[in-house]
Amino acid sequence: MSFSFDDRVLALAGIAQALQQVRRIAETGHSEAAVVRTAMDSVMRIDAPSPAAVYGSVAALEPGLRLLRDYFSNQGKEELLPRLALSVMQLERRFVREDATVNKVYTGIRRANDRVQELGESNHPDILSAMGALYADTISQLKPRIMVQGNPHYLGQAMVVAEIRALLLAAVRSAVLWRQLGGSYWDFLFSRKTMVEAINRRLR
Repeated sequence: MSFSFDDRVLALAGIAQALQQVRRIAETGHSEAAVVRTAMDSVMRIDAPSPAAVYGSVAALEPGLRLLRDYFSNQGKEELLPRLALSVMQLERRFVREDATVNKVYTGIRRANDRVQELGESNHPDILSAMGALYADTISQLKPRIMVQGNPHYLGQAMVVAEIRALLLAAVRSAVLWRQLGGSYWDFLFSRKTMVEAINRRLR
């Protein structure tokens, strides 16, 4: 099955907006509930029927699509964000080769999904804690390890660290989707114009 760049940029937007929340919470201790919910929903929707359905809707990815458009037009204000995204993509390559780790993450997500049904929201503190712990026990053990810079005051708080790890898990999930949709590093070298056109279509 082939997928278009219109699908592929959705996965990139998922990475971008999850990591923007990582940067935001690391610096301020606060995140945007709606964006975090979209990220965590994407983790739970392992068997979604389409790329858009992974995130609930294209509209839910608007912040990430705007980040991508700014990046490709060299107007991005977050200097650390592209570096963080590259680290996530490198980590995803290692993750998918580790069958035991993949299975452990899958089992943990299934268990958390049952809890989401009870609590009614994927960004509930209990879910963020569980997903943060899952990331710490599995993907975080692989190299290259992702180092998040921020305000030491907030990075010393357990709930902040848990939410950051949960969002990193969501970013890796989107990176897996991006690869499944045919994405590769060559896109950034040879398909920038095509991706910008796809982003603009999705933002209409």
